Amino acid sequence: MRRHLIALAALSAGTLALTACGTTEPADSGKDKDTAKSITLTDDTGAKIKLDGPAKKVVGTEWNVVESLVTLGVDPVGVADVKGYKTWDTAAPLRNTPKDIGTRGEPSMDTIASLSPDLIVATTDLPAAAVKQLRKIAPVLEVKSADAADQIGRMKKTLDLIGKATGTTDQAAKAGDEFDAKVAEARKKLAGAGRAGDEIAFADGYVAANQVSLRAYTDGSQLGSVNKAIGLKNAWKLKGDPAYGLATTDVEGLSSLGGDTQFAYIGSDSEGDPFKKELAKNAAWKALPFVKKDAVHRLPDGIWMFGGPKSMQAYIDALTGVLTK
Repeated sequence: MRRHLIALAALSAGTLALTACGTTEPADSGKDKDTAKSITLTDDTGAKIKLDGPAKKVVGTEWNVVESLVTLGVDPVGVADVKGYKTWDTAAPLRNTPKDIGTRGEPSMDTIASLSPDLIVATTDLPAAAVKQLRKIAPVLEVKSADAADQIGRMKKTLDLIGKATGTTDQAAKAGDEFDAKVAEARKKLAGAGRAGDEIAFADGYVAANQVSLRAYTDGSQLGSVNKAIGLKNAWKLKGDPAYGLATTDVEGLSSLGGDTQFAYIGSDSEGDPFKKELAKNAAWKALPFVKKDAVHRLPDGIWMFGGPKSMQAYIDALTGVLTK
């Protein structure tokens, strides 16, 4: 995971997002009922993808698209880093036993080819050379990995596009409605508890060269967007990158947070908790107002900070739970 934290920041370059659209057209006669119509899609890179019918055997090269597939009721035949997904994205657990296709940054082409997929769903974080190789195996639906200008809209567009490719548009609409309902419910709950407008700072941390580095989830991050949607105020003053809305800081950088800040993070027992371990002995950390006030909240493990609607609903439940208890 820590390698991912560093790699993800490096991959956070903004990419051109084109509005995804889907059309259907009559297919050749003789097709069975499940493939009665071919499907033509335009992905987020502007590439045209044509499928003989709704994709059934689908490979996902990134966890957020795998979560979208599971949410839509599609069991992927191949998943990048299955063990990691099971650890970090428990909101949408795998129902089958997909083939592990390798790492998210370097999927195994031979393994994917052996699965004979109808469709490969990748993100714009995957190197162009890898996508080019994947297109020789099967149609590739490439979705934009993140967009700090509208993370929630990006999340929903990804879900809708995958829904069109897999013939699960009704499930995609339902998942979007459930997310909106959860947002409204949390906003009402926080307001009723007098917590509307509370300042929240979400971060994750990792240790490198015996130093604790922090990533701040600014307004442009996915969790920052969700915080705003449920009526909270982001305490970070830092500017995030144009894709993920993340910024890097250190312990001293936390001093810019206001005295009424609520601080939240998601850790992992298997990889250590720098907030409770390394920082527990740090004088600068211990002197922070929110630390003194015991306003530091470790949310449950297994909520993927860059996931789909299911992960975001799990985050909302966890955060509103600690703020209103």
